[in-house]
Amino acid sequence: MECGEKVNTHQKALEINLDKTSYGSFAEIGAGQEVARWFLVVGGASGTVAKSISAYDKEVSDDLYGSGVRYVSRQRLESMLDSEWAQLIKQLCPSRGSTTRFFSFVDTISARNFAGTNEPHGWVGLRFQLEPGGPNSDIILHINMLDRSTPLEQEAIGILGVNLIYAIFFQLRMRESFLDNVAQDIEGRLEIDSVEVRGAAFEGWDQRTMLAQLVCAGLAEAVLFPSKGLSAPPLEVLHKKAVVLAPGSFKQPGSARAAMRMLASGQEQLRGELGEKDPLIGGFFCLSAMPLWDADTPPDIADILERIDGLRAHGGDVLLFRERELYSMTSLINRYTKECIRFVIGLSLLVRTWEYRYTKLDGSFLEALSRLLAQNVRIYAYPMTAPDLRRAIESVSAKGWHWSEVNGWVSAQQLHPPSPLSHLYDYVLGSNFLVSMEIPAEPDGHQ
Repeated sequence: MECGEKVNTHQKALEINLDKTSYGSFAEIGAGQEVARWFLVVGGASGTVAKSISAYDKEVSDDLYGSGVRYVSRQRLESMLDSEWAQLIKQLCPSRGSTTRFFSFVDTISARNFAGTNEPHGWVGLRFQLEPGGPNSDIILHINMLDRSTPLEQEAIGILGVNLIYAIFFQLRMRESFLDNVAQDIEGRLEIDSVEVRGAAFEGWDQRTMLAQLVCAGLAEAVLFPSKGLSAPPLEVLHKKAVVLAPGSFKQPGSARAAMRMLASGQEQLRGELGEKDPLIGGFFCLSAMPLWDADTPPDIADILERIDGLRAHGGDVLLFRERELYSMTSLINRYTKECIRFVIGLSLLVRTWEYRYTKLDGSFLEALSRLLAQNVRIYAYPMTAPDLRRAIESVSAKGWHWSEVNGWVSAQQLHPPSPLSHLYDYVLGSNFLVSMEIPAEPDGHQ
């Protein structure tokens, strides 16, 4: 039965148990049997649970699902799905396959360790049939857990699992609110920052749209749109990397090509800065799901995806953030790496950053700047032609900015805000938090 009425976790688990057509197995690693427990305690579990297993020991897990991969990884989850599904179908399809919609729920979780020093996260997967004897389909999620204790994390995982199974069997037609239904009652307790669907049940669903919905619905701080291959959670692509971020709106025609040159220049600048100490350097374009100004209407998903696709077409990896402020981007990246973080931005964005009022912060601009430049963060300021800079300053109604030019170009060193901002600007520039990049040998066009 599909309806818009909100039901709690207990009701969902019981309704699944009482559904005579759905039957499946549960395999959970790393955070107990939190999903299976719901079905076992609400009553009628024999109508749903064919098997519940926790292959917690590494040797046991390797024997069941194969060795050679990380235990909390997409590869391990895929192995679990394949193994559990094959066993379920082999054992039960001959006796009840004509009347049963089979499913296998699996998860592999790194819960908060005793010292609280790790990044709690995990992979969740569900393989299922929508009708007896029908083709199987998959949904795979990556989650980050935000609760401050392991029992609360386990509780949130249990609710997520019940929500996911219920949404598949009873709310699948509610495509626009599907992900909200999956995250019901655990908003703010965990993030879903990667989702993949495949199979006949998701025919017509757009993978890119689902990723963008995670951010726009507030279910993730950021998601990744790689230029090639499958999407991956930010944790996997940012872990222990030095990072160069190129934020912008990228709305102007031809802006993607100019942005690629700017990002490449930022990566080259960081390599020169690090010298022999040269960790892996990741370069990412950054977009926000929020409007440029508070009074503006948020961009719709189609508009966001059009800009993302323009960057990906030029070989760019794109991070879509929920918030637009640069300090919020710093905060997320610092969750996953302790290496250098560098923003490479044009002077137009530099001016907007200095002019914005940051009314959500008690400390206004000073607090925003301190958050932005925390933990080994610097800003590479990319030069701009004088006409483009003049138009950019006029577009934000900035007053009192002046500059000098070299062959029609302006660098951060030649740009001067009005007093008293000029004192802070000079300090940040003189302290090397703001790095003035050299004027490019070839023109870049509009930024």
